[in-house]
Amino acid sequence: MNLRAIALVRSNFRTVTASPTGANRLANLFYRNLFGENPILRQLFPAGMDMQRDKFAAALVFLVDSLDDEERIVGFLRQLGRDHRKYGVESTHYPAAGRALYEALRTYTGHAFWTDSIDAAWIEVLELIVDAMAAGAESDDMPAQWDATVVGHQRVLDDLAIIRLRCDTPVPYEAGQYLPVRIPQRPRMWRYLSPAIPWNDAGEIEFHVRRISGGWVSPSMVNETQVGDRWSLGAPLGGLRINQHSGDDVLMIGSGTGLAPLRAQVMELTARGTNPRVHLFVGGHHPCDLYDMYTMWQLAMTNPWLTIVPVCETETDPWWHNAPPIEMPEGLHQRLTGPIGKIVASFGSWADRQIQIAGSPQMIRDTIAALVEGGTPIGNITHDPV
Repeated sequence: MNLRAIALVRSNFRTVTASPTGANRLANLFYRNLFGENPILRQLFPAGMDMQRDKFAAALVFLVDSLDDEERIVGFLRQLGRDHRKYGVESTHYPAAGRALYEALRTYTGHAFWTDSIDAAWIEVLELIVDAMAAGAESDDMPAQWDATVVGHQRVLDDLAIIRLRCDTPVPYEAGQYLPVRIPQRPRMWRYLSPAIPWNDAGEIEFHVRRISGGWVSPSMVNETQVGDRWSLGAPLGGLRINQHSGDDVLMIGSGTGLAPLRAQVMELTARGTNPRVHLFVGGHHPCDLYDMYTMWQLAMTNPWLTIVPVCETETDPWWHNAPPIEMPEGLHQRLTGPIGKIVASFGSWADRQIQIAGSPQMIRDTIAALVEGGTPIGNITHDPV
């Protein structure tokens, strides 16, 4: 796309989503148009559409922000097309989705402000979206989903569980990727979780799941999951990866269960002979959130290229946490206190590092802002879409 077309799309999209309810209204119009033209597609989606609308809006924001990097957004869209196979979405459905979004944008913008130039620019964007997602769906020869059995459920905190599964056939994921997951308690809802261990030929996968207050799925995962439950897993997505050929050392920053994709990569590195230096900052709000420090300490003690730094925002655990305080193993870096992004930035610009960030969307945004303010080149930083 030329720069003028990109500017027109971005300007129009900002106008559409300027109000607090703008993105939600656009999503509502899109799904109303889509299901109005294709009623049969409604059965592919969950009964409650709130989270689906949020995801749709977030994906649109990401795409509009990335229009000047066509290679990046084509890769993202093809991945989305592969991912949507788990819902039963086929490549032939995407033109209908393109029409539904086009009409939603026109309706929301209003006839008086929908110019020929804006029309042409959005048509180009929508053709790119439709073609890339359809191509992604058609290009994938892997199964749309895999079945797995829960073989372990360990409640490490009141709101956090480590869940181990054994797949009927191994899922071909790479350390650092995430997988769509569906549980029997919520059969039409998928959530994305990052394996905390690398791929293995036994087909075992470990997820670290935090219960989200008011969530639809995570409370059932943490509170109700039992050994023997059957889960479904979709095709692997994303890809926080270490570039072994760049020669650069690595900085990893993970908070809460965002540790999982970083942990899996570190474990994978331990099986190799030569590795870059890796600094891994492990964060949590309270000291008790550093639930996996013994494992990380073991990895650091046996791999001299790995440095682990624990970080907490507060000095003490919350009043409702009754377990004894987690002691940092001897030989581990002392625990630091403060927002993890500011703590990491206080060590310098890290301009010579490959940098990965994993955690909540707000944590990722705050950490990127702190690093960039401290002189870190934005091009060094990678994270999955928030």
